[in-house]
Amino acid sequence: MKINEFIKQIKLKIKAIYLAFKNENTPLLAKIFAGITIGYALSPIDLIPDFIPILGYLDDLIILPLLIYISFKLIPGEIMKECEEKANEVWKDGKPKRLIYGLPIIIFWILVIGFIVYRFFIK
Repeated sequence: MKINEFIKQIKLKIKAIYLAFKNENTPLLAKIFAGITIGYALSPIDLIPDFIPILGYLDDLIILPLLIYISFKLIPGEIMKECEEKANEVWKDGKPKRLIYGLPIIIFWILVIGFIVYRFFIK
């Protein structure tokens, strides 16, 4: 498998895990790991910063696939299959068709910027 194919598969799996996280039939433990997986995938903060040669990307190559694997094992198969199909449909061109899917990321960055402004400029 080529690296570009692998990256596309990882992105698709993260999108499917996000949809499974939003599904009310997903068990609580699976939702917890799905939330951790999504948070780690979208987080600008890594355990090992990316500017450190080799090691910076190594944590992404090991931790993220491991979290995806655990999430896939915990989410029931029929829910995961439905979410993978839905992820293919919703993100056909690489962008969500509805703004609601990008809302958690927008809220996260608003909170980060708000915290920085409050911490350094208002106090």
